Amino acid sequence: MKYRLLIIFILSFLGGTSLYSQRAVAPGDSIPGAVSETAQQDSTALTDSTAHKKQGLDAVVTYSAADSIVMTAGNWAYLFGDGNVKYQQIELTAENIEMNMDSSLVFAKFGLDSIGQEFGYPLFKDGGEEYESKTMRYNFGTKKGYITDVITQQGEGYVTAGRTKKMDNDVLNMVGGKYTTCDEHEHPHFYIQMTKAKVRPKKNIVTGPVYLVFEDVPLYPLGLPFCFFPFSTTYSSGIIMPTFGDENARGFFLRDGGYYFALSDYIDLALTGEIYTKGSWGLAARSSYRKRYRFSGNFDASYLVTRLGDKGLPDYSLAKDFKIRWTHTQDPKANPYQSFSASVNFSTSSYDRNNTNSLFNMDATQNTKGSSVNFTQRFPNNPFTLSATMNINQRSSDSSISVTLPDISVTMSRIFPFKRKHAVGAERWYEKISMSYTGYLRNSIDTKENLLFKSNIIKDWKNAMQHQIPVSATFSVLKYLNISPSFNYTERWYTSKTEQEYDLQQKRMVARDTTYGFYRVYNFDASVSASTTLYGFYKPLPFLGDKVQMIRHRFEPSVSLSIAPDFGSSRFGFFEDYTFRDEYGQNQTVTYSPFDGQMFGVPSRGKQGLVSFSVNNNIEMKIRTDKDSTGVRKISLIDKLSLGMNYNMAADSFKWSDLTVGLRLKFSKSYTLNLNMVFDTYTYGYDEMTGRPYKIDKMRWSSGKGIGRLRSTGTSFSYTFNNETFNKLFGGGKSKSDSQNNSSGADTGNEDGLNPEEDGTSEDGQKSGGRLLGKKKEAGETDADGYLVSKIPWSLSFNYGLNLNYGTFNPKKMEYNYKLTHSLSFNGNIQPTKNWRFNFNATYDFDTKKISYMTCNITRDLHCWQMTASFIPVGPYKSYSFSIAVSSSLLKDLKLDKRSNYRDGQQWY
Repeated sequence: MKYRLLIIFILSFLGGTSLYSQRAVAPGDSIPGAVSETAQQDSTALTDSTAHKKQGLDAVVTYSAADSIVMTAGNWAYLFGDGNVKYQQIELTAENIEMNMDSSLVFAKFGLDSIGQEFGYPLFKDGGEEYESKTMRYNFGTKKGYITDVITQQGEGYVTAGRTKKMDNDVLNMVGGKYTTCDEHEHPHFYIQMTKAKVRPKKNIVTGPVYLVFEDVPLYPLGLPFCFFPFSTTYSSGIIMPTFGDENARGFFLRDGGYYFALSDYIDLALTGEIYTKGSWGLAARSSYRKRYRFSGNFDASYLVTRLGDKGLPDYSLAKDFKIRWTHTQDPKANPYQSFSASVNFSTSSYDRNNTNSLFNMDATQNTKGSSVNFTQRFPNNPFTLSATMNINQRSSDSSISVTLPDISVTMSRIFPFKRKHAVGAERWYEKISMSYTGYLRNSIDTKENLLFKSNIIKDWKNAMQHQIPVSATFSVLKYLNISPSFNYTERWYTSKTEQEYDLQQKRMVARDTTYGFYRVYNFDASVSASTTLYGFYKPLPFLGDKVQMIRHRFEPSVSLSIAPDFGSSRFGFFEDYTFRDEYGQNQTVTYSPFDGQMFGVPSRGKQGLVSFSVNNNIEMKIRTDKDSTGVRKISLIDKLSLGMNYNMAADSFKWSDLTVGLRLKFSKSYTLNLNMVFDTYTYGYDEMTGRPYKIDKMRWSSGKGIGRLRSTGTSFSYTFNNETFNKLFGGGKSKSDSQNNSSGADTGNEDGLNPEEDGTSEDGQKSGGRLLGKKKEAGETDADGYLVSKIPWSLSFNYGLNLNYGTFNPKKMEYNYKLTHSLSFNGNIQPTKNWRFNFNATYDFDTKKISYMTCNITRDLHCWQMTASFIPVGPYKSYSFSIAVSSSLLKDLKLDKRSNYRDGQQWY
């Protein structure tokens, strides 16, 4: 009896202890900090099942498994083989899932295959958030969970942690977490070690002490007491971190730092600056704007103060420069009758030389720059069009600038003023008469940069208007002959004229006096032309075979006559005679126009009775072929052969013009040879006193020197060699593996022929959505037999130009010597492996017989890092740049830069 009482006492004591434990845990959290591997052994599960106020779930929990579902007497369900549990917007997927049917607890873990390889990791989805882990315990009631080895993507990076507790507000509390942009989750190449962290998905991460780890080597000196990572799905304002470095000329620097303003959904603004220890500094503002279906553009303005050398020494210099770039494009759908565009590239002449932020500034070698702003207004059901333009052209070599503001033109498209509105019967001859109109208003100046804003709008600027009215018609005579008479009238309005006199010291005419007023300068001419088209066919004789079906020759002759009076006559008043006594005491008379140098020029002197001859030829051949469905194919033998020449009947001398010849030959689909040639038709003499050659009014054919001598011609040739070039020439087209690769989605549209960057997107542009844990590494491209395909994409392009012109005069032969000008540029790239790339660009100078300019670039894809090396080995801009940086834009400031400046390599003494 006493033993029975003792047993009851012991059981009561143990029972009381157990109940005390339940009461201590239940009011707290149903997910304790340490959990076991089996849900049946979890005291917390028992606590939840016996809670005092058990609350039911708000929706039905559905579950499924691909292999089997085992139910036990304790209302436990075991899901094997791709188990899935869903509750509202929450979904849990894993290879093995244990679920308590009475409570809201779920436990998920991975599975093991026959060789012990892990697979089927738990994947938890809650709305738009996803968490992948090795084990996960979750309570659907409290929406809290405990996760081991979690991986989740936040922004462009990944967050991993050994132990994580998920709170009911979706906040993740982590211990021993890592943040990295490397997708090698089990062994990242680098990461930021977070001792403690709180993750608010899609919002931010707040951490305790952090430090950097490279290849499992902790860098404790590179640490911070805390860290904050913001995330945003929309663009927002923020600080732009500067870069640092040093230059020999300007000292240590901080540059490209500032603040980014997200002003609205249509426009942004970035304000940046730079400062150097030797006194140089600069400010810049960049903005982009876009409104869909309306307009888009970019604006960039900067101000730069450059101090070089030491103050008080001869090498000291101070330059203040600025630059404005603006591009604006209007969407064609915004207004079909109105358009506005801008392309502004304006800077002071020394800005590009002093702006050396990049390795090599291509703008520094440009001698000319152009800017333009255009506005066009078309009127519906009206032939008139109004256009207004502003143009600025700069020449950096001598700081010259040319400004045209405004440049207004009014254009009337061709109309038929005599055409009947309701025509009855055949068309009358006068109904074919058409006319158009073009008017220009311009205001321009040519000056220096420092004098532009000091100029006088009346005395320094040139103002002029021009009107052009052409009238023409086309008639068919004898069915095959086209007769086209025309009349052209041009009138110019000028606001000034300049009287000239002869300067004995300069030995030329110079300006003497300028008068301002309204002056009309006009000219007109009439012409008539006749043209037709003739065809000739030749069929080879039968004994030559039937391969060539036919040869066709298209011949297009044309002749025209144009007449105009002598506008140099005194009755028009456009030219004046000036008589002076030269240094030899001889009276000389010079005829000049007071309107020389004006915007729209002056009419030509002398009567004009010009007869023009021109012919165009085209020869094609039709051959039999089995490669075409029609059974025949056309081949162009001579695509175009044109000849043209003029004869001025009203001229006193030099009535014949030069002979112009144009030739175009199509050698293949990718190459066409174009040659434009000018032949000199006159002979030359030589003045031994002045040492100058002069033209003699004697034709070459009358002197037995042929119909003409080649004066100038030129052509260019470009070609690109790549992998496919030799396959097509020697391999009979694409190889078998290439065809299979193309059919399986291999890249064929890359511009440089190299493999594109891997970006984890599918063909439709969506993310591949693969698992983060246990994903298979890419094994490389294989052929149909399973062998690894080894490719080395490469390309080599070159452009060769050749020009032949007159050079120096040879008094012995009484002919000009020829001058041959060559130009050669070439570039290439090669990708020896998937991650290595090399490209270069160079030009060759035939005069100095050496490479005048060359840039080389080497890049290496280091998985989550990118290495770039650039250098200029020859020329005055020798320099180099080396950079290794994180590929992700989120951690773009985690990098190492080493570079030189082209000034450092110059020899000053």
